[in-house]
Amino acid sequence: MQKKKVVRTKWQGKSKGNVLGYRIFVFLIKYLGIRSAYVLLIFVAFYYFLSQWKSNGYLYRYFHRRLGYSPLKAFVSVYRNYFVFGQTIIDKVAIFAQFHHQFTYEFDGVELLRSLLQRHKGGILISAHIGNFEVAELFFRELDVDCQIHTVTTDMERSAIKEYLEGISLRKYTPKFIFVKEDMSHIFEISDALQNNGIICLTGDRYFEGTKYLRATLLGKETHFPAGPFMIASRLGVPVIFVYVMKEKNLHYHLYARMAQAKHRDAQGLLNAFTENMEQMLRKYPLQWFNYFDFWEEDEKEA
Repeated sequence: MQKKKVVRTKWQGKSKGNVLGYRIFVFLIKYLGIRSAYVLLIFVAFYYFLSQWKSNGYLYRYFHRRLGYSPLKAFVSVYRNYFVFGQTIIDKVAIFAQFHHQFTYEFDGVELLRSLLQRHKGGILISAHIGNFEVAELFFRELDVDCQIHTVTTDMERSAIKEYLEGISLRKYTPKFIFVKEDMSHIFEISDALQNNGIICLTGDRYFEGTKYLRATLLGKETHFPAGPFMIASRLGVPVIFVYVMKEKNLHYHLYARMAQAKHRDAQGLLNAFTENMEQMLRKYPLQWFNYFDFWEEDEKEA
C-alpha cells in the first residue's frame, strides 16, 4: 500500500458545460418533452465528438485497451459515450424540474439500504463517476424514509450549474454538502453527521493533484485512487455500501447497492473491493464511464 504525495496532471475539479445549455434543455423538456431534448443532444454530442480531441483519445483507449473493443467499435463508442452522458444530464434536469414521474426505476440490494437506515446509526455510501448517482435522492424518496444524505465534495465542484438545478427544483430539496478542507476539519463534520444518523456519500474514483493516493487495478491496469474516501470509510466503524445508479432504456434507471467486504482500518482492502465492484458495473454498462481525463496515464503509443 502506498500513501504519499504525488504531483501529476489529473482531474482538476471542474466539469464542462454552462447554465445556458441547461436552460435550453429545461425549455425543451417543459414544452416538448424529454425525448425532444434527446433529439437536440444528437447534435450536441456530435459537437463534442468533433472538438474534444483529448477526451476522445482517453475514451478511445478506455474502449480499445481496457475493454478490448476493435478500433472501429471503440471509435463509434466514443460518440455513443458522449450521447449517453448527455442523456444522464437531461434526465437529471428533468428530475430536478419535477418530471420524475416519467421515469421508472428498480432496486437491486434495497434490503441493504433499508437495514442501514433502520439502524439509525449512520452509514457511508461510496460511488463513482459512472451512471447517474446524482439522481439517487429519487430512489431514497421511493424508500419512504426520512434520511439526510451529506455529500462530501470540494469547493471547485460547487458550481453555478448545481445552484441552478436547486433553483428549479419545485420540491425545494436542499442537499447537504461537506466541503473538504486543508485543515481536515471536514472529518469532524462527517463524524457529527454520522452521530445524527446521517448518510455520508463519497466518490472514490477521482483524486486531485498533490493529494494522498492508493494504487489498485481496474480493468486490467493499475492506477491511482484518492486515499481519503477509503481511509475515512474504513476507520469510522459504520457500514459501507457501494451504490450506483445506472441508466437503462426507455427512461429507466437501476440502482445497485452492495455491502463492502473489508476489514476495519483496511483502506487498501476497501479500495480493492470497490474497484472489483466498479469493474462489474463497467462490464455491464461500458458506455457509462464518465471520467474524461487520463485515468490510467496511458501513453498514446503504449501497447
